[in-house]
Amino acid sequence: MSKNYIFSSESVGEGHPDKVSDTISDALLDACLEQDKFSRVACETFVKSNIVCVGGEITTKAKFDVEQVVRNAIREIGYVNKDDVFHADEVFINNYLTAQSPDISQGVDAKAAKGKSTAEQGAGDQGLMFGYASDETPELMPAPIMYAHQLGRQLTKLRKAGKAKWLRPDAKSQVSVRYIDDKPVEITSVVISTQHAAEASNKTIREFISKQVIQKVLPKKMLSRKTQILINPTGRFVVGGPQGDSGLTGRKIIVDTYGGMGRHGGGAFSGKDPSKVDRSAAYMGRYVAKNIVAAGLAKRCEIQFAYAIGYPDPVSVCVDTFGTGVVDDSKITAAAEKVFSFKPADIVKQLKLLRPIYSKTTNYGHFGKEDDLSTITWEKTDKARALKKLV
Repeated sequence: MSKNYIFSSESVGEGHPDKVSDTISDALLDACLEQDKFSRVACETFVKSNIVCVGGEITTKAKFDVEQVVRNAIREIGYVNKDDVFHADEVFINNYLTAQSPDISQGVDAKAAKGKSTAEQGAGDQGLMFGYASDETPELMPAPIMYAHQLGRQLTKLRKAGKAKWLRPDAKSQVSVRYIDDKPVEITSVVISTQHAAEASNKTIREFISKQVIQKVLPKKMLSRKTQILINPTGRFVVGGPQGDSGLTGRKIIVDTYGGMGRHGGGAFSGKDPSKVDRSAAYMGRYVAKNIVAAGLAKRCEIQFAYAIGYPDPVSVCVDTFGTGVVDDSKITAAAEKVFSFKPADIVKQLKLLRPIYSKTTNYGHFGKEDDLSTITWEKTDKARALKKLV
C-alpha cells in the first residue's frame, strides 16, 4: 500500500442483527462461566423476524434457564418497543444445543489419552490468529475503526438514556481517514445509519446525529468543511434489526478486530469459551502486539501464530512491523517468545479468561477498550518494559 491513501472502517450497533446474535451467544457463555469456569461452550445464534435459534455444543455443570438468558440479552439491547416485530418478551426461541464432541474434548483436556502426543492442554482446533497494534490513537488502535466504534457507542448511550425517543437499536457507522506518509491527517467521510420510529423526520434525525454524535465524538482537528457527512442516506430506516435482515453469530469479525487494517485468521469470537484459540489466542495476539508498540519497538505491529488441534505449542510465530521496527523483526519475535507463553493453558491463565467477562467484549470491538483493564486484560501494557529490555 502506498504511503498516501484513504482507509475506511465500519462498526455496527448492538441492535444490528449479527450483533444481536453475538450478544445472545456471549450471554449464554457468561451464564455457563458464572457457575462453572471449566464450561466448554461453542454457541451460535440465528435471528430472523420474531425467531431466535441457538445451537452448538455446551458441556457444563451450570444450571440456568436458556430462554430467560436469551430474553434478558435482547431486553438489554433495547428491543422492547411495541412497534418492533423482534421483541424481548415475544420472540420464539428454538434450542438446538448439544454436548461437546468427546473427540474434541480429548484433545483439549490436560490429561493423557490414546493417540494423543502430550498430556498438556492442547488447542481446541487448528487455525491461525493475528494480533495488531498501531500508534495512531491513544488506545494503540487504527484510527478509522476507533472512530467508528466511538460513534456507535455514543449513539447507543444517547438511545439508552432516552435522549431521543425515536431512536431504535439497529445502527451502523463508517469512517474514512486520509493518510499522508502513513499518518492519519483528516477524516474525509462519515456515514451513520440509525433505525428510527416512523414519526421521526429526516431533518430531526440528521440534526441530532450531527450535533450530539459526530460533533461530540470525533476530533475537531480531523474534521473540515470538506468532510462528507452522510446520515441515513436512504432517507428511511424504520424496518431494522432481525425484522429487516437475518443475523448470525460471528459474521462481523472485521468489526470485532481492526476494521480491516490488520489481518484476521478467520475464526469468530462470540459464544466460544477460552479453550477455543479462535478467541483466546486472538486476544493474546492483541496483548503481544500492543506491548510491542507500547515499548516503542515499532509504530505498527502485527503478530501471527498458528496451532494444531490437541497440541499445546504454536506451530509458528511471526512478527511483522511493516518496516517500523527499531530492530529486525526476528529479534522482536525472539523477545516476544521469551516474554510470553503461547500455550493455550498459559494464555487462559495469564489473561484470566475463565471468568464471565465476555458480554463486555461483544459490542464496539473486542480491542481498544481501556476503561476496565481488570476485565479486558489483553489491553494492558504491563510487559512493555520486559520486551524493551530484551531487545
